[in-house]
Amino acid sequence: MKLQHSLGGLENVGPVSTERNVFVCEWEKRIFGIHMAMMSLSNHLPDRPDNLEFDSEWTWADLRKGAEAMNPFEYFKYRYYEKWLGGISGFIISEGYITAEELEDRASKYLEGGPPAVAGQAGPEVDGQILKYMQFGDSPKSDVEKTPRFAEKDRVRIRDNHVTDHTKLPGHLRNKIGTVVDVSDGTYSYFQHTGPDGIGDAMPVYTVMFEQDELWGELGEPNTRVYADLFEAYLDVAE
Repeated sequence: MKLQHSLGGLENVGPVSTERNVFVCEWEKRIFGIHMAMMSLSNHLPDRPDNLEFDSEWTWADLRKGAEAMNPFEYFKYRYYEKWLGGISGFIISEGYITAEELEDRASKYLEGGPPAVAGQAGPEVDGQILKYMQFGDSPKSDVEKTPRFAEKDRVRIRDNHVTDHTKLPGHLRNKIGTVVDVSDGTYSYFQHTGPDGIGDAMPVYTVMFEQDELWGELGEPNTRVYADLFEAYLDVAE
């Protein structure tokens, strides 16, 4: 997580939103549906239908990379699903499904007179694949065997790996010391390799516990602990 995705411990960032509705505007439901359909039909899935017009890999990692690539000052201007819309739009343009000019033209027509006509229906096979994916998801658990480097009660220091595109390591945990309280059963991979950040291939995952004063110092809430599930690539022995 880059700065705009990891605000833990930062001061003067404004009031915290207490909005409880998953969808605030009707159009947000459509964006969520588009994203789920793209993940359901991603070409990395072994059981996807054949002969689809959509022939790309799209995962949560791709969606997050699109958001994290935004300038932090731009990031805070947009609503949650507006960031999704920007990431999806940039992806379908980069993959050649539509040009930026065509997207701009369709958006203008939408604003002038409502939504454009739907080109056609996907069919029962595609609908079934989407419903199946929404029910069972796409497990990151791997069959690769690897001996865990750490065990329960080990003291570990969290690395501060260089981030280029995307990371799963919260910024407020970097360089902090915690205790391993659980070791995952098996190994887990990530949807794509993150370069110097270090994840991608299958590896053990650990639940690490942090005392509040290690993270927040005097500003922390007394008798509070923070637990985080972290890939092995993010852990070092605490000296």
